[in-house]
Amino acid sequence: MQSSDFVTLFFLVAAVLIFFQLRSVLGRRTGHEKPPFDPFSQREQIRDQGGDDGKVVTLPRREEGAPDERFSEIDAYAAVGTPLNEQLRALAGHDPSFRPKEFLNGAKIAYEMIVMAYADGDRKTLKGLLSRDVFEGFEGAIAERESRGEVIKSTFVGVEKADIIQAGVRDNEEQITVRIASQLISATYDNEGKLVEGDAEAVADVNDMWTFARDIRSRDPNWKLVATEAEQ
Repeated sequence: MQSSDFVTLFFLVAAVLIFFQLRSVLGRRTGHEKPPFDPFSQREQIRDQGGDDGKVVTLPRREEGAPDERFSEIDAYAAVGTPLNEQLRALAGHDPSFRPKEFLNGAKIAYEMIVMAYADGDRKTLKGLLSRDVFEGFEGAIAERESRGEVIKSTFVGVEKADIIQAGVRDNEEQITVRIASQLISATYDNEGKLVEGDAEAVADVNDMWTFARDIRSRDPNWKLVATEAEQ
């Protein structure tokens, strides 16, 4: 065998070995990958954790006369016979995964994220949590603020209370309106650093009514903010 042929064969074998080593490493999950953040993602897992075929597990049937867990949680949240109870029951009929307390936990997280993203001018975060119409309103306000050279410095103290006040399904879209009472420290400064609005030290009480919506037909479990109203 000529030396040139030997060199060619050597590099060919080396290339094959490298290929198999890369194949055994690339694309392998380490188990530490972080999923996209979803403030409303506290839903029941209905897929088989033991199988590898990805099929949906058939949920066990409820024994006759046994209480429906979905409605039990709703009845504990809103008194039976009230309009809100009937609205939540109707919504759960369309979305079996709905749980009032889990939804409110997600709503409070989303509320803080949206308030702080607006103050910081974080359009990327807002775009993922707002409907198109609401995002355009927020983006317009941020752009106007930036054109004046103003900066908002905010500290989110916390949500004191969050209550569902209305719920329903319209055109395959779930909608839930939440009354949120929170506390916030917020101050707006001009391009020279002078205070033009708010107070850098005082804690302000904020009362809002926000409406979140989700398309029942979509595989996306995320809720988005579709309407805002400041409660007087």
